[in-house]
Amino acid sequence: MSDDLRLLQAARLKGRPSESDLIAAAGLAAADGPAAVQALVESGALDRVGARVKLTQAGRSGLDALLAAERATVEHELLRQHYADFDAINADFKQLVTDWQLIDGGRPNDHTDPEYDGRVIARLADLHERFVPLLAVFTRLVPRLAVYPDRFAAALAKIHAGDTAWIARPLVDSYHTIWFELHEELIGLAGLSRLREAAAGRAE
Repeated sequence: MSDDLRLLQAARLKGRPSESDLIAAAGLAAADGPAAVQALVESGALDRVGARVKLTQAGRSGLDALLAAERATVEHELLRQHYADFDAINADFKQLVTDWQLIDGGRPNDHTDPEYDGRVIARLADLHERFVPLLAVFTRLVPRLAVYPDRFAAALAKIHAGDTAWIARPLVDSYHTIWFELHEELIGLAGLSRLREAAAGRAE
């Protein structure tokens, strides 16, 4: 499996991550990641912007080629079948996030009602349990996705430890952030369009 593919795709999905966040999202070992990132910087595929890194145009072109090669190895019919299974859980997750942010679909949740928040968190735990077997299928079909189970589990552990920011806070590896990134991966691997998925109400 190509470290370049994992790093470049993580950079695309995250925008301008810190180097440590990029390495973690790509699933590389902390000891090996910096050298791999630096090699991509020196090749012109990544650029440093202060303490962060971003994908260059050359990096995007290289990533497109790597993703195309990966897609050629995927069982597309099987992936699309399981993507349909993902749709159902995705609808539940979207509603869960809405309920976390809004009470009764309209009033902002100020998180002063621990019973209400607790019910939403319990729903997330149930959803995660339902999702794990399907996630395992995706990681078998596309080995590069094997980093996702640990990322989801880490976010859920932080939530259960009392830090509910890890449900849906942007710009950190919250459960919602990871879900969005996995959904992007599945859309691309299945040869679908995010615009069409959004128009059909299936994209976050």
